[in-house]
Amino acid sequence: LLPMAFVTGLMGPYMSPIPINSSMGMALSLAIAFTVTPWLALRLMKPHAGGHGPAAADAASNPGRLQRLFVRVLDPFLRSARKRWLLAAGVLGAMVLSVGLVAVQWVVLKMLPFDNKSEFQLVVDMPAGTPLEDTAAALHDLGAFLARQPEVRDLQGYAGTASPITFNGLVRQYYLRAEAELGDLQVNLVDKAHRDDQSHAIASRLRPELEKIAARHGARLKVVEVPPGPPVLSPIVAEVYGPDEAGRSELARRIADAFAATPHIVGVDTTVKEDAPRAFLRVQRSRAESLGIPVSVIAQTVHGALSGVDAAYLHDGHSKYPVPVRLQLPREAQVGLDALLALPLKAANGTMVPLSELVRVERGVIDKPLYTKDLQPVHYVLGDMGGGVDSPLYGLFGIRGALAGAALPDTGALGEYWIRQPGDAWRQYAIKWDGEWQITYETFRDMGAAYAVGLILIYLLVVAQFRSYVMPLIIMAPIPLTIVGVMPGHALLGAQFTATSMIGMIALAGIIVRNSILLVDFIELQLADGVAFRDAVILSAAVRAQPIALTALAAMIGAFFILDDPIFNGLAVALIFGILVSTVLTLVVIPVLYYAVYHERHEAA
Repeated sequence: LLPMAFVTGLMGPYMSPIPINSSMGMALSLAIAFTVTPWLALRLMKPHAGGHGPAAADAASNPGRLQRLFVRVLDPFLRSARKRWLLAAGVLGAMVLSVGLVAVQWVVLKMLPFDNKSEFQLVVDMPAGTPLEDTAAALHDLGAFLARQPEVRDLQGYAGTASPITFNGLVRQYYLRAEAELGDLQVNLVDKAHRDDQSHAIASRLRPELEKIAARHGARLKVVEVPPGPPVLSPIVAEVYGPDEAGRSELARRIADAFAATPHIVGVDTTVKEDAPRAFLRVQRSRAESLGIPVSVIAQTVHGALSGVDAAYLHDGHSKYPVPVRLQLPREAQVGLDALLALPLKAANGTMVPLSELVRVERGVIDKPLYTKDLQPVHYVLGDMGGGVDSPLYGLFGIRGALAGAALPDTGALGEYWIRQPGDAWRQYAIKWDGEWQITYETFRDMGAAYAVGLILIYLLVVAQFRSYVMPLIIMAPIPLTIVGVMPGHALLGAQFTATSMIGMIALAGIIVRNSILLVDFIELQLADGVAFRDAVILSAAVRAQPIALTALAAMIGAFFILDDPIFNGLAVALIFGILVSTVLTLVVIPVLYYAVYHERHEAA
C-alpha cells in the first residue's frame, strides 16, 4: 500500500492517509507479534514438546480429516499433468469471466460512489435577460415543492447573487453567478439517522419533478450534489476547440443536442450564452445644452432611478443614527424603459422636460464572456448521469455514439482527445473529454503504477528470502486470482467498482503473498526434514490451512464493519470476497504449481 502515498493530483490528499496509516498500523502489529504475543503465549499456554519434524511424520502416517480432504483434492492434480493444465484453464477462464462482468455492466466502474451528505444544491439558469423578479419566482416555486418533502429540513434561495462559496463551487466558479437570470437553492436535509434514503437517492427521486417546475419557467436546472472526492467542473465535460468563435459556438450547441439525446444524461448546459438585449441611452448634447441641463445631471438621474439615491435623512428620537430616505424606481417599473424615459428633469427656464427628449435609445446585446484554457479558446458542454448505471463514464461513451457523423462547421473531421488538449486548436474543430473521466484516468493510472511498484518490491523481498528468481513467481502467481472474488462480489452485492475497490485489490496482493509464503516455506521445511516430496506438498496445505483460514477470516470480519459505508463499500467488498475466493484457490494452486515446477528435480534426486 505504501506506494499509493505518491498518487498525484487532487486525489492525492484523499488517498495518502490510507497507505500511511495502514503501513504504520502493520509495523506496529508486527512489533506486537514479535514481542507481546510470545510473552503472552509463554504466560498463558501450557508447555508442550517442541519441534515439527516428528509431528509432520506422525501426520503423514496418521492423516486427519483435513489431510484426507486435501489428499482427495490435490492428489489427482499431482499425478496427472493433463489435470494440472485443466486446472490452469479453469482458473484462467474464471478470471476472464470475472473481467467480462465489467463488459456486460454487471459491475459498474466509477471513480467514487456518492456519499450520504446532508445537503444538495439546485442551480437555476433562466433565459438571458430575465428580470430578477422572474428568477426569484422560479426559485420560490422550486422551494415550495421542496419544503413539502419530509427529508428537507430547510432551504435558502439566492436570486441574482452567488450562494456562499464551497470547495465544489470554487472549482465550478459558482461565485461568479451574479446576473439577474441566475439563481441557486441550497437545500439542507434532515440528519441521516432520521431518514431512510441516502442523499443521492433523494436528489435522484426529486429531480424529475424539479425539472418540470423549472421548465414551466423556461429555466435550465442542475441538481448538484457534494462530490465524495475532488470536485470537477461537471461529471461529464466536452471541451470544444476550433479556429473561430462562431464555429465553436455552433459545434457546442450540436454536442449539447447529442448530450440531450443520450438516455439518462441530465443537467445539459453549455458556456455558449444567448443574446441578451441591452439598451444604450445616448445623450443628445445639443438638445440638453439648449435646455440648460448638464449631462452629469442626466447621468445622476438615471443612476438614481435604477440603483437608488439617498435624497435626505430622517432625524427622530427613536433612531441612534439618521435614517436615509432613498428614492428609486420600483422594481416592476425597471423592467422596461417607459417609466425611466418618462422621468422629468428641470430645465434652466423652470419647465419639466421628460428624459425621452434628452436621450436617444440605441438597442444592442450584452457582451458575452470568452473562455480560454491554457491560452486556447474553448467552449464547455456540461452534463451529468441521472439514471441507468449512474456512472458518468458510461454516459460519456453513449454520447460518443450520438456524436458519430455529426455535421461540423467546416468539412473537416472532428478531432477527439482523451488525455491532453489539441496541440493546435486553430487547425481543426476538436473535442477533449474532461470531468470525472480525467480524474478517473489520472487516479487509476497512478494507482496502477503504485500497484506495479508494490509487486516489484514484493518480488525483491521474496527473492531475498528464498534466494531464487523462480520461487517468487510461484508465490506471486495467485495475486491475479483476487479478481475471481472481487468482481463477482461486486456483481452479487450490486456495488460499483471504485477507487476504494482498487485499494482493496492492492491490499489483497500482500495478503495473498503472505499465504503463499506460509505454504512454500512449510514445503521447504518438510523437505529439509526428509519428508517425501509429494507428501510435503500435500501436508503444506493440510497443516497451514487452519492458520491461513483464521487470519483470512479475521480480515474478512474486520471488513464487514465498513460494508455499509457508502464510500468504503468497494474496499469492504474487495477484501471480503477477494480474501474468501483467493484463499481457497491459493490452498490448491500454490501446492499444485510448486509440484509442477519442481517435481522433476526432486524425483530425479
